[in-house]
Amino acid sequence: MPVKSFEPINPAADVTTTRTFLHEACPITGSIVSGTYSDNNIKNYTHGMFQSVYDYPYLSSSANHIFDLSMGYAGSSAISGASNIQGSKKINMYNQFAQTLLGFTGSTNTIRAFESDLLLDQTGSMKECFFVNFSRLLTKDEIKKNTFSLTIGSGSYTQPFPTRVVLQDANARINGDGVNNADGGDYGVLFSNSAGTGDGLGVVFYQAGIAVITASAFGTMPDFAKHPSKGNQTPQQCFTGSSITGSIEAFRRRIYNISFNNTTEINSTIYFCRAPSNKFNYSSNPTYVTGSKIRVKNIASDNPISYVTTVGLYNSSNELLAVAKLSEPLKKSVDNELTIRVRLDY
Repeated sequence: MPVKSFEPINPAADVTTTRTFLHEACPITGSIVSGTYSDNNIKNYTHGMFQSVYDYPYLSSSANHIFDLSMGYAGSSAISGASNIQGSKKINMYNQFAQTLLGFTGSTNTIRAFESDLLLDQTGSMKECFFVNFSRLLTKDEIKKNTFSLTIGSGSYTQPFPTRVVLQDANARINGDGVNNADGGDYGVLFSNSAGTGDGLGVVFYQAGIAVITASAFGTMPDFAKHPSKGNQTPQQCFTGSSITGSIEAFRRRIYNISFNNTTEINSTIYFCRAPSNKFNYSSNPTYVTGSKIRVKNIASDNPISYVTTVGLYNSSNELLAVAKLSEPLKKSVDNELTIRVRLDY
């Protein structure tokens, strides 16, 4: 309907901004990762660089992609060799994640290797890693700090879960705090205890939604993987003598549970739209008058009354930019004032 008058908004007094964080719990059980759907929810690709995990058989229209798995090692790793199966691809995968999440060193301009702790007051590196790249469907804007937990089986290949190791994030670092900043944003070190002590066994990058697990988390167990022709393999043998798919199959079979809280960041601009007592008491709606007379007034001396149902936000050229609908009409007359709070989320 036509607008009869406008009430200007004072940016200093009538406009403010807020930020709200919403969190959801995201549990992923090992039965989904390997077991429940007989691997029909696991999608492999001809390039053999990674595999995708779905929460339902991936050919189904109701399936949701939850994460990708891959692995790789640094070119400077002791196990790096030209004769390794898919050796160049494994190095490329490691470099891709390292370059994206860590960037380059300042002095030699080389790709930074994953450090076992990513803290300046400790030493160590992760040169042979598994990568868990979570879908945005799960992580939303980021993984909530100090909520990530990955339980992996440390038993035999055929019975991986009688003994388990729980990796939890601790010592969360805010990117830009001056301690080994990472291009991938904020990160937390994964330890095998909630106290965050001992050797780091991995890193989780909160905004990127990527967990990096060092192969040393599995030690030198003799039956980490089972090769069709070579029999039982240690993690190191698996990294060199099996394909990427074969290595991450062994890792995936050992995922007992993954859990974290995701984060959705909602930025809002709030407008306080004020209707003073002497304004907006009439309406230009054609249903408001009949025979050029206001229908809601039976006696000429009565005060005019209107009912506010909609708020429109206009720019300086009187162009309508946004419309807000009220849940119920609000009575407006000369003896009251209204302040309507309009929130725009983005």
